[in-house]
Amino acid sequence: MSVGDSGIGETITPQDGLPSGSLWVPLQGAEVRELVAHLDLGRESSERIVTEATSILSKCIPPQGPAESTTGLVLGYVQSGKTMSFTTVAALARDNSYPIVIVITGISNPLLDQSTRRLEQDLRLQDNRKWRLFRNPKVEDRQSIADVLAAWRDQRLPDHRRKTVLITVLKSTTNLRNLNRVIQQLDLRTTPVLVIDDEADQAGLNTRAGQGSQSTTYQRLVTLRQNLPHHAYLQYTATPQAPLLINIIDILSPRFAELLTPGDDYVGGEIFFEQNPNLVRVIPTAEIPGRGNPLQDVPPSLLVALRLFFLGVAAGFALGDDQQRGRRNRSMLVHPSRETTAHSQFYHWITQIRQQWLDMLSLPVDDPERVAFINAFRPEYEDLRATTADLPDFETLAQELEYSIRQTMLLEVNARPITPQPDWKDSYPWILVGGQAMDRGFTVEGLTVTYMPRDMGVGNADTIEQRARFFGYKRRYLGLCRVFLEVSVRDAFRFYVEHERDIRNRLQRHRDIGRPLSEWRRAFFLDNGLRPTRRQVLDLDYRQDTISDDWFWPKVPHGTDDLLDANRKTVADFIRQRNWTDSPGDGRRTPDQVHLITEDVPLRKAYEDLLIPLRLTEERDSQLSTGLLLQVEAYLQDYPDATCTVYQMSKGKSRLRSVNDDEEIPTLFQGANYADAAHKDMVYPGDERERAVQGLTIQIHTLQVRQKDRGLLIADNVPTVAVWIPQSMAQEWLVQKQP
Repeated sequence: MSVGDSGIGETITPQDGLPSGSLWVPLQGAEVRELVAHLDLGRESSERIVTEATSILSKCIPPQGPAESTTGLVLGYVQSGKTMSFTTVAALARDNSYPIVIVITGISNPLLDQSTRRLEQDLRLQDNRKWRLFRNPKVEDRQSIADVLAAWRDQRLPDHRRKTVLITVLKSTTNLRNLNRVIQQLDLRTTPVLVIDDEADQAGLNTRAGQGSQSTTYQRLVTLRQNLPHHAYLQYTATPQAPLLINIIDILSPRFAELLTPGDDYVGGEIFFEQNPNLVRVIPTAEIPGRGNPLQDVPPSLLVALRLFFLGVAAGFALGDDQQRGRRNRSMLVHPSRETTAHSQFYHWITQIRQQWLDMLSLPVDDPERVAFINAFRPEYEDLRATTADLPDFETLAQELEYSIRQTMLLEVNARPITPQPDWKDSYPWILVGGQAMDRGFTVEGLTVTYMPRDMGVGNADTIEQRARFFGYKRRYLGLCRVFLEVSVRDAFRFYVEHERDIRNRLQRHRDIGRPLSEWRRAFFLDNGLRPTRRQVLDLDYRQDTISDDWFWPKVPHGTDDLLDANRKTVADFIRQRNWTDSPGDGRRTPDQVHLITEDVPLRKAYEDLLIPLRLTEERDSQLSTGLLLQVEAYLQDYPDATCTVYQMSKGKSRLRSVNDDEEIPTLFQGANYADAAHKDMVYPGDERERAVQGLTIQIHTLQVRQKDRGLLIADNVPTVAVWIPQSMAQEWLVQKQP
């Protein structure tokens, strides 16, 4: 058990005979069965969703037993169906006698409306009397909630006569304060509660962590958890960087992580930026609006995007897609910036373009201007035809074009004063223009064309990824999709795909061994041009770096006696397993300049038997060493048969090195040696150049470490390993040391 600053104890102790990391086995009862039957997703998808929900709930506190709490991270993809997952977990909680489920939604009323509406629809609250919904509850709701909970304490009542309290609450200081006032007046000492924090990396984390104080919303969440003696807190997000990098003693630091698997129809970063990069277009720099580049005219790339969109709409009408079951939509998202001025400008341009194009299409069919206008759509038609197998012929779409444009509804979606919401049933095609209000959580139905003329901003990886409203379940019409991005944003999405794959794989492997997430090494690949998340939620620093065509060696290889003994044994065991010969070189070298060498050593053996077991104590050395290991690990995944070269410097003879005022060894390598004063006759090139022409090189040094200016002995027989990483093994990483 660990206790954070809030004093809330968290327990996650795997039990014998249960799946790895599980605390109990939830019952899949009538509520979850009726839910998946209502969703009608097909057998395979239904089984996957229920299996994942069961695994998630099994790692939460058991409903029966002593009052405890735990925090879990549930990681999905952007637009991949996280709401469906936590709805299934809520239904499963109902089946397993959780009397209260609290869903903390996003920071805007549209997101609260969207989440509440989805829960009402999927849990069938209009007909299903097993639930009682309270939206943004206030003190006056206390008695109604207490009355519902009283049925759970009446042992005479059958289960179907007990209702589960379902609370949806906006993640705002006022609404959370009201919820806390209600909770404080309820007797929940033995009542298991499930809390679901949707978009958990947003707003709820402590934005004053770096200042040593607490932000207001964070305080409200801490208070809520203190008021719930027996609860599980599930953090749902697609961008886990902030929850993973906050201090592990923080109350919101997750104790376990579960990964969601999207359905087969999902398309995300891998589809757009690796498998089908032709769907992504770069907006020229001159067409990106900004303070230094005010746009006076309609950007040509916007006209291309609009032609692509309207042709896609015309194809939908021609194929009868608008009449298909489920009231499908076609939509375009224009996402210029956070500032509403840019929204208004683009909204005005598109309004004018729409009317001009309708005026042109109203001309007689044989009018030369109209003919020329129609023919201007041919390049975009050929573009779509290259990716869409069932695209109707150009003449058919030309006939549908006027109707398609006229039916398209245009909406400016801004956060203030009240964010307007599209009523998707009103029309098949939509064009939405907006910024921050559509950054996160906002679902755009049937999105095909995204036009995003904005730069990276400060470069927070999680923020950029949350702009990817163009991800989602759209494989059926993927060929109609196009994404227009500024070049650095395009590159950032590409980098993020690798980062996301890496971090999910590392979390998956750690989850499978059933260890607490506090033991998970905070180390993963992330392009150095991106920051993982906003700095203000982190009170622990991290290092971003890479080693490329350079040496790594620890500045403080000396440490405790236990550390030295362990490292001596590691190095001695590795040396004993290899065959050594004298290194080649000039015959005039001194004995200290003649080394032992072993070549074609399996890199995996050197990695597993030498590099991984070596222990370091200094934080900088440890972070760089961890990054080095990440790079070697990744290289071995692509080249499992790679080899390396290893030297025993000076044939293992001890070399004297002194430390500086920071107790670091400033210089490990011996320099070059020449036979003449003019430095033309080189006898020895220096330690730094003692490496293989290709591949990774390891040097094993044995040091005698003394105080500055060759003073008192600090440590003797200190094994020190230097590693040369070639550029072919370079990858950029992030490492954070947790307490």
